[in-house]
Amino acid sequence: MQKSWIDGRIDPFYFYIYKKSLMEKLALKREITEVCRKIKQESENNLILAIKEAEQSANEYGQPKDRYDSYRAQLSDKREMLNQQLLKVQEEISLLDRIDVSREYETAGFGAIIFTPLQKVFISIGIGKIKMPNGSDLYAISAVVPFAAAIRGHKKGDFIEFNGRKIEILELF
Repeated sequence: MQKSWIDGRIDPFYFYIYKKSLMEKLALKREITEVCRKIKQESENNLILAIKEAEQSANEYGQPKDRYDSYRAQLSDKREMLNQQLLKVQEEISLLDRIDVSREYETAGFGAIIFTPLQKVFISIGIGKIKMPNGSDLYAISAVVPFAAAIRGHKKGDFIEFNGRKIEILELF
């Protein structure tokens, strides 16, 4: 059995997942995807609320006082910025929906969960550190970040070179 050594100790989450069946690993992938989706849906709801508040402020302010009315332009710019952020969040939710959570991945790429001695990574959308319900940490990263590019196409047991370090892929599903 392979062991994940982090700071001289076995990572308990790695040991936990190593003994799991394929169905249990896929259930974990669904759970991780749902955690990511909830985070992005919360962002989406917050942005929708902020857009409504910006529109309400613009309506309460009334008609422009003159053609150089900078406050009205600021409100318009803010609303446009929030709309752009909302489109990005909705695109990320759409990307999460495209992940096939019923499939085990043989090679690292979009939708794969990868364990290395250094970290646990879900290649999906860039969220960062996620605290799982069991208390362990996992990083949701975009498929275009350098680490995802370095690991893409590799299999369980392969070693990759990243930032001058040799890193083993301990688990991949």
